[in-house]
Amino acid sequence: MTSTDTLVVVPPEQVVPTGRLTRLIATSRQLVSFGAIGAFCFLVDLGVYNLLRFTVLDDKPIAAKVGSAVISTAVAWVLNRSITFRAERTSGRRETLREGALFALTNLIGLGIAAACLFVSHYLLGFTSTLADNVAGNGVGLVLGTVFRFAAYKALVFRSRDARRTKELTE
Repeated sequence: MTSTDTLVVVPPEQVVPTGRLTRLIATSRQLVSFGAIGAFCFLVDLGVYNLLRFTVLDDKPIAAKVGSAVISTAVAWVLNRSITFRAERTSGRRETLREGALFALTNLIGLGIAAACLFVSHYLLGFTSTLADNVAGNGVGLVLGTVFRFAAYKALVFRSRDARRTKELTE
């Protein structure tokens, strides 16, 4: 700074984020929302599983787990569609069905990632304790599957043409 330069202090509320910062803020908000919905749906899955397991499917734990996974996935789709990716979701019956199918497929792949981590740890590396299985499947596998799901939702599932066109016009 030279003696002729004037220092201007801009209050934080007058700073308007642009470009990369705007996208970073938007993605950060989506990540927080996505994480909160994921935590809620984990509780839905757990609750529905136990409800089914201790009532109508008391002797069928696999059926109870499949039922709870289907219900929690449906809840996750509705909440992510309505909250996290509301600006990118599709409109129209055909597009919405496509979005739902891609969401289900993405979740199956995410489950496969977690199962693959458990398989590698348990069968290939020989870590067979309950703790090792939980770390591999519910730790590493869950994190990798979640990262994959978020990226796939953003890139493939919630990608309406209208939302892309609006984003291109604003950039």
